[in-house]
Amino acid sequence: MSLSAFVERLARALAAYGGVVLIVLTVLTVVSITGRAIGTFAHGDTGGPLQLLREGALWLVNIDIDIGGWTFSVGNVPGDFELVEAGVAFAIFSFLPWCQYARGHATVDIFTNFLSARTNRVIDFITELLMTVFIVVVAWRLWYGMLDKIRYNETTFILQFPIWWAFAACMAAAAIGVFVSLFLLYERGRELATGVSLRSPGGGGE
Repeated sequence: MSLSAFVERLARALAAYGGVVLIVLTVLTVVSITGRAIGTFAHGDTGGPLQLLREGALWLVNIDIDIGGWTFSVGNVPGDFELVEAGVAFAIFSFLPWCQYARGHATVDIFTNFLSARTNRVIDFITELLMTVFIVVVAWRLWYGMLDKIRYNETTFILQFPIWWAFAACMAAAAIGVFVSLFLLYERGRELATGVSLRSPGGGGE
């Protein structure tokens, strides 16, 4: 397998993991909002034509399910916003390498379309360099942020899980982003030196 194919598969796989996390978070949010709505309805004013439905909802929210020592009940998911916050942060960093590999970042090419091919390659190289510097700085600060959270043993307010776990997940995705960025910078440099495009926008070779 060529290095280009390996980088592409790595970026795709990380983006897929990010997509799975987003799906899980979406289901979690729906379950939490639905459970909160049922609980609010069940504890509403008694009487009226909806009384039977309220009694049924109240019976439902009072059910406790024990699975392996963990107790679950109908209602909002405790710490749902903490899980969403950590999961979305990981998903964002997971999508970044693939977006960069596929040249999916927003571009304004109204003027560059009229420039020569070599000038456009220079612009591509400079933008790739800037993106590489950006992701390196972000990964560097994530690393120090993670060490800081470990040092002070900070935890979330409700679930009490260590905050550095979320930093570590984002750091791992950012590290892959650095690797992908460095490879793409190398590609842009070769294109600038040889005058030959190695890969068309959108991923894959020409």
